[in-house]
Amino acid sequence: MIAAVAFVALIALGVPIAWVLVLTSLALIAQGGDWILLESLPQQLFGGIETYALLALPLFTLLGELMGAGGIGRRLLALAGALLPPLKGGLAYVNLLANVLMASVLGSTTAQITVMSRLAVPEMERAGHPRELSATITAAGGLLAPILPPSMNLIVFAAIAQLPVAELFVAGVVPGLVMAGLFVVVIARLARRHDLPPVAPAPMAERGRVIIAALPALCVPLIAVGSILTGLATPTEAAAVSACAAVLVGMGVYRELRLRDIPGALLRAAKGAGQVLFLVACAQLLGWVLTYSNLPAMTARLLQDLTQSPLVFLLLLNLMLLALGMIMEPIPAIILTAPVLLPVATDVYGIDPVAFGIVTCVNLTLGLLTPPVGAGLYTAALLTGTRPLGLARRLIPFFLAVLVTLLGLTVAAANPFAS
Repeated sequence: MIAAVAFVALIALGVPIAWVLVLTSLALIAQGGDWILLESLPQQLFGGIETYALLALPLFTLLGELMGAGGIGRRLLALAGALLPPLKGGLAYVNLLANVLMASVLGSTTAQITVMSRLAVPEMERAGHPRELSATITAAGGLLAPILPPSMNLIVFAAIAQLPVAELFVAGVVPGLVMAGLFVVVIARLARRHDLPPVAPAPMAERGRVIIAALPALCVPLIAVGSILTGLATPTEAAAVSACAAVLVGMGVYRELRLRDIPGALLRAAKGAGQVLFLVACAQLLGWVLTYSNLPAMTARLLQDLTQSPLVFLLLLNLMLLALGMIMEPIPAIILTAPVLLPVATDVYGIDPVAFGIVTCVNLTLGLLTPPVGAGLYTAALLTGTRPLGLARRLIPFFLAVLVTLLGLTVAAANPFAS
């Protein structure tokens, strides 16, 4: 009880989530009187990030920085425009396809929305698309980053659950593409409702030049994702090779990445990855204390008293995660819930851990674009000059598309028709 009150009070006071996790761990130790655990705290704190899978996180963060500095992202956007036919509201589809291509490299919603807000929204405005609608589509496209590999959320879940990152990456491809397909349906309806202008067809020669110019940029996401899906490299190795490829393309082909830009990219990547890794370490510490206090077993007994159905369990889980995602970022939410609920899902209800991880990560992506905390929502609103609450209302059709995908994943994970 003391620990729960401390946790809520610290969150309400705005204490950084990493310190909330550490202080809650200390409160749990004090509440249980297990002072002997204090001797192992430093070891558990450092042990929380002694996972090979987590090495992919700073490398993919660096890859995103190098892509932005080397002009790769801009050429992927141009490639998306060259590949699509002249449709009504064509730039909206270009925006979505570019988000799919960028998601296969960046893996972070905030980073993706930042890049796409600078690249796509001004182009859509110049073509006659309302700014609010352009910002909405850009923000919605950012929901693909935590699902399509390489996803930072999936990397963190894999590290906590001790699962192969590659398995989660492969499992994230189909839900990500389904979400993208449903987004196409939403955009088609918006294009008709707002009478969006079509994109004038570019001459074949011009489209050919754009495609040829973008081929080196396209090699970077192909190396990152292809080497993982084919088993030629682990996610960590793929991230390292892709970062080297981004340097070669940015410096040797496009000549937009300069040697003096690399230290800044390294520093920004180190800061971003360091914050996440410290958060993971603190959360692993809390998970260790919770396990010692037998909380997973008590949670399992409580849920068993409520239901014996895997499907009902997953539906209750989704409701809880939707509420949690509205007040907490996805990675902290994953770190808090996975150590407690994953053993219950696998041991009590027989749910596959990879399927459980995909359901969890897809659910928590919505929190990135919902008030009051959604970092992606406020990033998109700030960079495009729109109101966050108005943007959230316009995103509702895209939210419904994600919920449809989530429902399908939930039914598949529960496998209610087995046996």
